Amino acid sequence: AAERGWMDEQKTVLELTTGIRRAGASIIITYWAMDLAGWLQEK
Repeated sequence: AAERGWMDEQKTVLELTTGIRRAGASIIITYWAMDLAGWLQEK
């Protein structure tokens, strides 16, 4: 969907992982780990 422009991949992944963290997860293992680390450093 992100490749077709239907959604913003970065915004979606950040929202998803934020929700998981707020739900109590202390570790999140994800396919987007490297991208997520880069996005978080940019902020």
